[in-house]
Amino acid sequence: MGNRVHTPVLLERCLELLAPALSAPGRYGRDAIHLDATLGLGGHAEAVLTRYPRLVLVGLDRDPQALRLAGQRLARYTDRTHLVHAVYDELPEVLDELGYREIDGVLFDLGVSSMQLDEAARGFAYAQDAPLDMRMDQSQGRTAEEVVNTYDAAALARVLRVYGEEKFASRIASAIVRDRAKSRITSSAHLAELVRAAIPAPARRTGGHPAKRTFQALRIEVNRELEALESALPAALDRLAVGGRAVVLSYHSLEDRITKQVMAVRARSTAPVDLPVEPEGSGPRLRLLTRGAELPSESEVAGNPRAASVRLRAAERIDERKKVRTVKAMHQPGRRGGASGPARHEDNTRGGGHDDVDRDDHSSQPGTGEAG
Repeated sequence: MGNRVHTPVLLERCLELLAPALSAPGRYGRDAIHLDATLGLGGHAEAVLTRYPRLVLVGLDRDPQALRLAGQRLARYTDRTHLVHAVYDELPEVLDELGYREIDGVLFDLGVSSMQLDEAARGFAYAQDAPLDMRMDQSQGRTAEEVVNTYDAAALARVLRVYGEEKFASRIASAIVRDRAKSRITSSAHLAELVRAAIPAPARRTGGHPAKRTFQALRIEVNRELEALESALPAALDRLAVGGRAVVLSYHSLEDRITKQVMAVRARSTAPVDLPVEPEGSGPRLRLLTRGAELPSESEVAGNPRAASVRLRAAERIDERKKVRTVKAMHQPGRRGGASGPARHEDNTRGGGHDDVDRDDHSSQPGTGEAG
């Protein structure tokens, strides 16, 4: 089932970006350590293990079913894999237990998995009728049914507005509260119809299924997705060895915004802006490898429609202890826009572009996104 329904998103691009960090066996006296923070069905992990025969993989997933299926897919690599049932914000504890102080590569493939969407009983899909569950780990936590039937109108509206970016959040929340007063809302199809009816007819004719933003918001709330990412991504970046690389695949603007901000902070000097030279140890800790967020090509989307909304960002750990010979104007937040081209999102905000990297030590290299 995994090979039929699960095509890894942007697989070759991920491998290209990770290659410099994973291709040197024995670096620092050991094999490369790669963390797949969102293992899913194991497509990206299988490709990495196949390409690097001495690499050790740590794979995390909160979904026991996904972990079981990934374990079957990766069975021939059991001697160099650690598959752990954990949410990715638990990665520091997992790495500590395994004795890995540093890692060489990390991949976050965020959002809901193909398996979770395709199995109607999980309740993630608004196009299929199922119980309102939406938990990635069905063994624990609050369900979407509980959220829908217990949150007051203001709390529901906040969830829909913040996590779904739904402009009709208050109307939808009011409709849910009125309807549940008659009987408990337990069905995904019932909820989808409530949402559709609450949205004005002109708005229903554009932007895809009227319930998609509501279902996204409920899923994020149920699984604490953004809260977990805000904790996990900084922890993973701070675990990278010098030369280590991180790749993040986001599927909506909220995930991508967090990723951009976390990376931008570490790609910027910490020295006071009025100093003419950066003191030793105050330089950037990351070098951004993509200009803004890379978008999928038309051929990628044609081969894998679920890649349509993906946004990719990547970065490399650099040594902030090295004395940087750049003057003030070179280490202040960048003011120039990034290069234009198809592999770029709308992302030239202060401090997040290539103007923040160390020009003395990190010129353009293969696999950095410099070529588009």
